[in-house]
Amino acid sequence: MSRAVRIRGDVVALALLVAAIAVGFGFGIRLYGSKHFPGAPDTFGEWPILAQWAPHIGIGTPLSIMVAIAVIAWGPSLAARLPWRKALLLAYLTSVGWIVSLALIDGWKPGIAEQLTSGDEYLKEVPGITDIGVFLRTFSARILDFQPDSWTTHVSAHPPGATLVFVWLDRLGLSGGGWAGILCILVGAVTAVAVPAAVAALGKPSLARATLPFIVLFPGAVWLGTSADAMFAGVTSAGIALLALRTKLSALAGGVLLGFGIFLSYGLVLIGLLALCVLLYPNGGVGSIRLLGIAVLGAGAVVATFALAGFWWLDGYHLVVERYYQGIANDRPYWYWVWANLACLALVIGPAVAAGLPRAWRYPLVAAAIVVILMADISGLSKSEVERIWLPFAVWLVPAAGFLPRRRWWLVAQAGTALMVNHLLLTNW
Repeated sequence: MSRAVRIRGDVVALALLVAAIAVGFGFGIRLYGSKHFPGAPDTFGEWPILAQWAPHIGIGTPLSIMVAIAVIAWGPSLAARLPWRKALLLAYLTSVGWIVSLALIDGWKPGIAEQLTSGDEYLKEVPGITDIGVFLRTFSARILDFQPDSWTTHVSAHPPGATLVFVWLDRLGLSGGGWAGILCILVGAVTAVAVPAAVAALGKPSLARATLPFIVLFPGAVWLGTSADAMFAGVTSAGIALLALRTKLSALAGGVLLGFGIFLSYGLVLIGLLALCVLLYPNGGVGSIRLLGIAVLGAGAVVATFALAGFWWLDGYHLVVERYYQGIANDRPYWYWVWANLACLALVIGPAVAAGLPRAWRYPLVAAAIVVILMADISGLSKSEVERIWLPFAVWLVPAAGFLPRRRWWLVAQAGTALMVNHLLLTNW
């Protein structure tokens, strides 16, 4: 492919991203309050992403700008020359700093400490869970809405593993929204290590190093700050990275993490496609099949543990689909969200990743992530809020940015996207 054709592809991809955002926001504003769709004010909001127009600054403003400047100025060179483990450690620490500084634009309480404490969130149910065995055995019976003991929205919408994490945190004496938020940030930042580590382990060390500063300044860091989906992204990305190491022990550990991942969110079963890609790339064979078997064994052990404790994943899945259509799903038309979701995704991945997709779509990890996202979108079970729900998938698109030239300018665009979103909009997560 000639350089001119590649540049034209970058421009077209970037234009499509801008158009997706503009059209998505334009329709969102137009449909807000539309009489053609009863309940529109409660279900559409004013934007494709769940947020309110509220320009603001905070203590995180100078901090986030300083982090962005540091990564833009020194990130590419440090990623290229530091020993690999030191580069990964620096990427993790900087990612934590980026996520925290963005969250602090809204302030400590609204940005971190109170994000997971609303009446719809997991922490609302934690005090009432005194017996984990009973919790698991009765979990499915409380998924459906319109009954006295229905779970809160987020608890009912996810398998019990998500709530269990916060119960365990509480049992350790780290109760409350502050500790829960910190946990989500620390685990979410694991993506900054796991994604490039997987790329390197699969034989692309140069691409892995090029990816490092982009995964650090990932615009989706706006939602990696204290949404539980940040934790889901960290857990599953670590699982994929362990599979990429291609040893028996790492395959078993990766299988366990990915098995636990489907008990954090039902949609994470789609990560299995990425797992297959990692284990069978670049070619299959007896060794790959053996590792796949070990990974399945690890994931199966998690499924069996939950089943023996009283929760069967398929029962929960069918019930949560029923609950979904008991309420808000019926007020969110499929025809709108099937493409408005992609407008949300455009803000999450940023212009650099979008521009890099024409160069990178044949790279297996990126291709698998695209397929997974399209499957999630077409399913109709992701209508709105995908800016956080798709974080575990979106991080695997980031290596596309590593294919671009003039990377510092693209890093400016990535940082600018995150700073613009977090300063102009008050996001729900």
